[in-house]
Amino acid sequence: MRHMKCWSFLLLMTISMCSLLETARAQHMEYSHATTEQACSFGMAKGEASQSCRVPFPPGCLVADVPGTGKPWTTISKGGKTFCRFDDKATDWKTKITGSCGRCKSDHCSVQFSVRFDCSQQSH
Repeated sequence: MRHMKCWSFLLLMTISMCSLLETARAQHMEYSHATTEQACSFGMAKGEASQSCRVPFPPGCLVADVPGTGKPWTTISKGGKTFCRFDDKATDWKTKITGSCGRCKSDHCSVQFSVRFDCSQQSH
C-alpha cells in the first residue's frame, strides 16, 4: 500500500512538471518573433578591386538581434581570398546596410551578406 502511494505521488508530480514545462514553452513561443531575411551578393575575378552591395531594408522592419544578445543577426558567406565586412561608414542598421569586400586575391571570389529582420511591429 505504501509503495502505491509513493508511485501515485511520483506520477502526479511528473504530470505536473510536464504540464508546467509545456506552459512555459508556449509562453516563450508567444513572445518570439518570426524573422525575414534579406541579402545582397556579388562575385569578383582575381585582382578585381573592392566592391560593395546594399542589403534591401524592408519597410517598417527592424534589424533582428541574435537571440540572447544585442548584436545584429547577420551572416557573411564568402568564397575565395578576400576580406569582407559590413561597412561601418555606410551602415546605420536603421535604414541602410552595406557590405563590402577588399581586392580578390584568388582566381575568383564570391560573397553574400545576409541580415535578418523583425517585421512583427508592422501595422496590418
